[in-house]
Amino acid sequence: MIKTPLVFAAISDFSGKLRGKSFPLADLEKRSDKGVGWTPTNVQITCFDKIAETPFGSLGDLLLVPDPETLVDIDYGDHDPSDRFVMGDIRELDGTPWSCCTRSLLKHALARLENLGGVKLVAAFEHEFQLDAPTPTFGEAYTHAGFQSQRRLGETLMGALDVAGMSTDTFMNEYGPDQFEVTVNPTDGLRAADNAAALREITRSVAKRLGERASFTPIRDPDNVGNGVHIHISFKDAQGSPTTYDRNGLAGMSQVTGSFVAGILKYLDSIIALTAPSDVSYLRLTPHRWSAAYNNLGLRDREASLRICPTSAQDEAGIARQYNFEFRAADAAASPYLALAAIVHAGAQGLEEGLAPPPVTQEDLSLLSSEDLNAKGYVRLPETLPEALARFEKNQVVRGWFPKEFSDVYLAHKRGELAYLGTMTVEERCDVYAKTY
Repeated sequence: MIKTPLVFAAISDFSGKLRGKSFPLADLEKRSDKGVGWTPTNVQITCFDKIAETPFGSLGDLLLVPDPETLVDIDYGDHDPSDRFVMGDIRELDGTPWSCCTRSLLKHALARLENLGGVKLVAAFEHEFQLDAPTPTFGEAYTHAGFQSQRRLGETLMGALDVAGMSTDTFMNEYGPDQFEVTVNPTDGLRAADNAAALREITRSVAKRLGERASFTPIRDPDNVGNGVHIHISFKDAQGSPTTYDRNGLAGMSQVTGSFVAGILKYLDSIIALTAPSDVSYLRLTPHRWSAAYNNLGLRDREASLRICPTSAQDEAGIARQYNFEFRAADAAASPYLALAAIVHAGAQGLEEGLAPPPVTQEDLSLLSSEDLNAKGYVRLPETLPEALARFEKNQVVRGWFPKEFSDVYLAHKRGELAYLGTMTVEERCDVYAKTY
């Protein structure tokens, strides 16, 4: 059958979805220069495909400019169409970055970090997802039987990620019903976000080809576990040497790491609207879900918002290469670009303010009174999306990290998402998010 191979140029929008346009693959080089037309109001399409209040209306024109270095082209050999897409940036007609382009916002944050700290960010995203099984499995958490039931999916997915240029790490049967985790190895900050956006699409595609339906919803069942996105972060200098670890630093943190982590914790309650941005995200961000509920740093503690991860090396150089920390207050309702941009800006703010390294918690903060939490400098993170949006809206420092237009547009987008939910019950909200993600 006659056909013209197409490639889909994509941007990860405020709802974490890839939206864009396709064009002939043969035109990729030309389009990487000239772009394809885009509309400002597209940014206000919520995850439920409803347009939130928009300041743009029907006016304006932009360009979606693909980055050919991000091209994903996977032929599964099953006679179905390939997965072929490319990430891009949204620009004004004069070529300048658009204020609401998530990929451009991350580039700006990474440049700020490099200017302030003299370091480059290295990152990796861990993703959890669930399959929509007619009858949820029972008694298979972490088991070989659970893995074996989806071995074909795991092997096909890892193969597809390898073809897409990612350095694959693990695939595992997780704790929740029909829940799995897939991880790839760390890479430079922008590429890590590109990988995260691509991984979600590839996972859904592989599942569909095998007769399954994968969802990255933050939580499917309010009485069960959620699906998080854990973002591992470390630093390297201009020569590529690791700079995250210092044997003489608190818990092994270098000076840059300590101030960066302190910045994240200081501003965490105001950026969580960007890293965990769905209504149901806050069902997951509660104590004793191995999630994040307070602005604390833990040593190998999976209840902490930030966790210093273990190292297995026995020598200083090996420890320095492995040493990293993990941001746990994120999920796949967030654009990986926007989530990482918020984290990087918060850390860079910590560098700018010269913040001291934070203490490492060794206790269950949920057992402390609000007075004791305040005395120790901890806050309970927002417990609803409206509360998270309100804290973001009121924090002028955080809003100042982004272009002037961005904050109000983002707030309107998220409030439009909430308006769609209306009077739905918690169970109904979980269901609609499971379907859309």
